Amino acid sequence: MFEKIMVPTDGSEYAARAEDMAIELAGRLGSVVIAVHVIDEKLIYPFDVLEDEGKEILASVQRKGREAGVRVDEVLVFGSPAHDMKKITEKTGADLVVIASHGRSGLEKLLMGSVAETTLKTVDVPVLLVK
Repeated sequence: MFEKIMVPTDGSEYAARAEDMAIELAGRLGSVVIAVHVIDEKLIYPFDVLEDEGKEILASVQRKGREAGVRVDEVLVFGSPAHDMKKITEKTGADLVVIASHGRSGLEKLLMGSVAETTLKTVDVPVLLVK
């Protein structure tokens, strides 16, 4: 039914729940998980720091997938988490998006909430929202 399950992740506790759900579904359906981390172009940190953090977040999803016997492909991109999900979904060929309802705490939580909301409104494939 779903061959490619995309899971955007920011490394938060909420995103970890979405990662786990995506991996479990993929295991049951024989699907591939596409773990996506978007380095937010609006953050004011050295790019190398943000890139290293993104790589570690994706490596964590990769480890979970390996333990579950599920293939995980990694996508690390620089852009706007709220506005690029439709484009990323199309380019990866994902036919399901599993996304957390919220991300990190404080202002970042509000931003991730907007990512989930924008994803629900813009992508053309089913979206599973994980609380």
